[in-house]
Amino acid sequence: MPPAIPSGMSGILLRATAALGWLLLPVLVIQGLWLRRTVPRLGEAGGPLEGETAGEAPPLRLLLLGESTVAGVGASNHDEGLVGRIAASLSEHSGRAIRWRVMGRNGLTARQLRTELVVPATGLEADLAVIALGVNDSVRLSRPGRWRRELEQLIRELRTRCGNIPVFLAALPPMGDFPALPQPVRWVLGTRARLLDRASRELAASTDNLFHVPLPAQLEGHISEYFAEDGFHPSPAGYRVWGKGLAERISEVMRSGR
Repeated sequence: MPPAIPSGMSGILLRATAALGWLLLPVLVIQGLWLRRTVPRLGEAGGPLEGETAGEAPPLRLLLLGESTVAGVGASNHDEGLVGRIAASLSEHSGRAIRWRVMGRNGLTARQLRTELVVPATGLEADLAVIALGVNDSVRLSRPGRWRRELEQLIRELRTRCGNIPVFLAALPPMGDFPALPQPVRWVLGTRARLLDRASRELAASTDNLFHVPLPAQLEGHISEYFAEDGFHPSPAGYRVWGKGLAERISEVMRSGR
C-alpha cells in the first residue's frame, strides 16, 4: 500500500490536476459531443413527486433536492429511486412515517436549483433536507470557491423557508468511475468532482447543522450492477445502497444531535 498523501499536499495535487483539464479543453469538447450522440438518454422517474411511507405519526418531513439523481434518472419510479430508498430505510431505522418530497431536475447546477426550483416554490416545509448535487457543476468545470458560494446561498434560501433544519450534503459521485466516460474526460471530471466534494466537506465542517455524507464504500469503483444502462446514472441497486447510506447517517444525527 502506498504511503498516504498529507491532506495539504493532496489538495495541491488535486488543484494542479484540475488545472490541466483546461489544457485538454478541445479534446473534452470533442468527447462531449461524442457522448451526446452515443450515450442513451434516460428519462426521469415516473409517478408523484410526493409520498409517504407507513410508520408512526407524526410523519417526518423529508425534502430531497438536486439534479438528475434526485429526479430519479435510472429508476422507473421514485420508490426505487434515491428518495424512496432514503425514506424506506429511514422509516425502518426510526419507526416513523416519512413524508417525502422531491425537488429536482435533470441537468441542474446548484445555482439553477436555487433560482429555478427553490425560490419560486410554494408551501415549502421540511424537518430535514438532503441535497444531491455536483455532477453538472463538475461538467461545467466550476471552481470550488464558486461551488461553495452557490451551496451557501442554496442552504440560506432553504433555511429562510424552512427554519434551521438539519441539511445533509450527499457526497459527489465518483465521476472517475463512470463507465460512460472515456479518458481523458473521465480523469478530468473525476478530479473536478473530488475538488468540489472537498469544498462540500469543508463547508459542512464550518456550518451549524450541516452534514456531509460520504458515498458508501460499496459504490466505489467501476461496478456495473450499480450503474443504469447509460453508464452514467445509478441503477435501482445503486440507489438502494446510496439511499441506505444516507439514511444511516441521518438516523445517527437524529439520535445523537450531531
